[in-house]
Amino acid sequence: MVGVRIDLHTHSTVSDGTDSPEELVRVAAEAGLDVIALTDHDTTAGWEVAARALPRGLRLVPGAELSCEAMGVDGGRVSVHLLAYLFDPEAPALVAEQRRLRRERRTRLRAMAERMAADGLPIDPDEVLGGLAPDAPAGRPHLARALVRAGAVRTVDEAFARFLGGGRGYYVPRRDTPVETAIDMIEEAGGVTVLAHPFASSRGPTVTEETIAALAERGLTGVEVDHPDHDEATRRRLRALAEDLGLVRTGSSDYHGTNKTIVIGQETTDPDQFEELLARAGGAPVTAS
Repeated sequence: MVGVRIDLHTHSTVSDGTDSPEELVRVAAEAGLDVIALTDHDTTAGWEVAARALPRGLRLVPGAELSCEAMGVDGGRVSVHLLAYLFDPEAPALVAEQRRLRRERRTRLRAMAERMAADGLPIDPDEVLGGLAPDAPAGRPHLARALVRAGAVRTVDEAFARFLGGGRGYYVPRRDTPVETAIDMIEEAGGVTVLAHPFASSRGPTVTEETIAALAERGLTGVEVDHPDHDEATRRRLRALAEDLGLVRTGSSDYHGTNKTIVIGQETTDPDQFEELLARAGGAPVTAS
């Protein structure tokens, strides 16, 4: 697989990206990618649409990014994201938990929107939620884009910095899945798991090396090493940790379309590591055009 370009972390309009699943696979092909994973937040609703729209030569890894919590650097529980790949989307326990998380996301988004509206910001909670499909995962980027449209901020990043980030006045926490439980559910559903951007301190408190080691013992398959929110020193540290723990090392853009300045394929996964990820999933096939 020499020369193969692989991006294992992207989002579509099914969650909080701005490209539809069809547009996403087209953009991936135009960017010269050979393999792409669709990892929308807490849903698999885009898999079939993306698979049907695959351009010639592009392979699709079905996945999701699960909203979880884990032990953090201060001894408390912190928000973490778990990338899951090649699992059975009909596994009952997983379906039930993802449904709960989507409800939790909508409740949280409405609470944040109502707080903003009460303070006079140009936000209509019904309009924000009304623009989403009934079972779609609602996220802060949806509210950020509403603030941009209303002229309250210039960019999504500004919306997060001023209003929506952790510790800001309108931030509302949510009850996520314990990451240990999520790892168990994905393993039972035949899939593999990768801890997304684990040391991205710009996003807030992170997990520790000890936590990652404990998750490796639990069954975690890999860690996302090469990510736009990891500097080079962080990547070296994560790479060494992964090697010590026998974890697969991935690289991904975390592409969200125009919600972020990151371009698709900005970070990629080494082909040998991708093959190892597939092997640990029992050789589960990806969708090929």
